[in-house]
Amino acid sequence: MYKVLEIHSFWAYLTLGITLITIIKFFYSFLLRKKFKRIDFRIALIALIFNHIQLLIGIILYYTSPKFTWWDEGVTSVMSNEVYRQHLVEHPIANILGILILTVGWSMHKRTTIDSKKFLRIGVFYLIGLLAILSRIPWNNFLN
Repeated sequence: MYKVLEIHSFWAYLTLGITLITIIKFFYSFLLRKKFKRIDFRIALIALIFNHIQLLIGIILYYTSPKFTWWDEGVTSVMSNEVYRQHLVEHPIANILGILILTVGWSMHKRTTIDSKKFLRIGVFYLIGLLAILSRIPWNNFLN
């Protein structure tokens, strides 16, 4: 279980870094009105894949963690306790929604042929998804 937690933490740094680099690159390319190239497609896809892998690792960790046994105390107990609610409800839902938003941005960019719209759609949706993910990270555990 602790190995999964280490992988989840390490992969989180990689995922956040790659996603942030993707967002910056795509807004930069949008502002300079660059042509959407094959490498841009790959960068966005790699960021999306890293986020999905992070989600899968998180799901494995969620069900194998001793914190999952907090559900045994009942839903009202989990929802009334701030720490329990953060780990068992808010963090997973925010991450799922964030990755869903990233995926929507990825899907929307494929439907247009205008390069500036491709950069803007991926940049905006990846940024919104990243903000949703960052909003529920347990920072006290993440920075230690």
